[in-house]
Order: sequence, then C-alpha cells, then structure tokens
Amino acid sequence: MSNLEIDLDRSSPVPLYFQVAEQISEAIRRGDLPPGSRLDNEILLADRLGLSRPTIRQAIQYLVDKGLLVRKRGVGTQVVHGQVKRSVELTSLYDDLRRAGQEPGTRVLSIDTVAADDGMAAVLGLPAGTELLRVERLRYAGGEPLALLHNWLPLSTAPLSASALEERGLYELLRAAGVRMRVANQRIGARAATPAEARLLDERRGAPLLTMVRTTYDDQGRAVEHGSHVYRASHYSLEVTLIER
Repeated sequence: MSNLEIDLDRSSPVPLYFQVAEQISEAIRRGDLPPGSRLDNEILLADRLGLSRPTIRQAIQYLVDKGLLVRKRGVGTQVVHGQVKRSVELTSLYDDLRRAGQEPGTRVLSIDTVAADDGMAAVLGLPAGTELLRVERLRYAGGEPLALLHNWLPLSTAPLSASALEERGLYELLRAAGVRMRVANQRIGARAATPAEARLLDERRGAPLLTMVRTTYDDQGRAVEHGSHVYRASHYSLEVTLIER
C-alpha cells in the first residue's frame, strides 16, 4: 500500500474521504491491490496523505461496507478475495473454478457408505435402506475455503475414492465412468452459518451462506447424485441469464 499513489484535490467539493475511497477502489479494480493485500494502518495512511484519522477511518469504512476491504483482528485491513461468479449450468464447481483460472483445491472430510433414509430414498428414487456413498468435501479457490459440499450417490453410479476426489471434480469423475448427466433440479437459498460451518469456511459464526440443493439425472432419467452445498456469500455469487418465452 505504501507505494500506492493517491492524488487529492483539496479544492474539490467532493469530500476527501470519498476521494481516498474511490482511488483505493480503482486500484483494487486495476489489480494494483490484489486480493489479500494489506493497507497501511490508519495512522500511517493519515500521516502520509496529510489527513485526519477520522477522514481515513471514514474512507476505509466506506470500502468495508462496499465489500472491497475487510478488517481482520491481528492482521489489519485487507483487500477481500475476489468473488467467484458462477453461471447456473449443469457443471460442477470444480469445472467452473478451473475454467475461471481460480486454482480449485479439495479436501475430502469424509467418504463412507450409508443406508438411504426415507427422505434420501425418495429424492434418488430408490428403496429405503439402499446403500449410498456419502461424501463431504471442502472446496478451495485460490487457497481460500469457498464451499462445503455434501453429496450422496447410489453405489452403482461410479467407483469413487478420496484421492480421486481430491484430484478431480465429481462430475469429471462421473463422466469418466460413463455417466451421461442430462438434467438437474436445483434450489438456491441462503441462511446463517452454523459454528461448525463457520470454522471450516473461515467465516464468523452466523455469517451469510448461499445454499444449493441439486439432484442430477442421467439420460435415462435415473438420479445419479444428490448434493447439498453451502457457499461463502462474501466470496461467491450465482449468475442467471433470463430469456423471454
């Protein structure tokens, strides 16, 4: 931040705090201040620009409110991670992150076999008690946790291992096993993070999360997987193109 040039026009009717905020915002947009960059503390910044601390504090708070900066205890003020924008298509998060150059990473938290309860059996169109593969994963983008993913699949769908799931996306593995995914029902919502989710996603307790529940079907109409995922709302958004019919 120390080499960032901020030019102030003290004769302008535009408030000085807003001039500072706009120039920092523009530096973030240009990439001069990449995600994770730390700003000088308020005292240093005020001294360097010849401004009062309240003016600098107001500029920084304006950018925090806009979601461009975040204050972290023990670290200082940082540029937030760029938000992942994802089109709503029948693709996996891993595929979309890789396509966007976001360096996807995965940590498999658990992978086990469970008996389908009545609810999951109904969702997947299977008899209650059918054995399912249950997978819980933490997905990273650019080294930061982004989403907590839970999936259930019929055991007959495809052979999956923790090591394979840490190297490749679920849909890529299913396609490689010959599964022809054709259509999915999807529901998007939002809720507050539980303490466990907040800990895994490096968020504060009660932080807003986007939720996505999806059931995917093959070209024969059979359910091949059901997913229930949560995403950090501060880092992630979904984009939908609407077409008039």
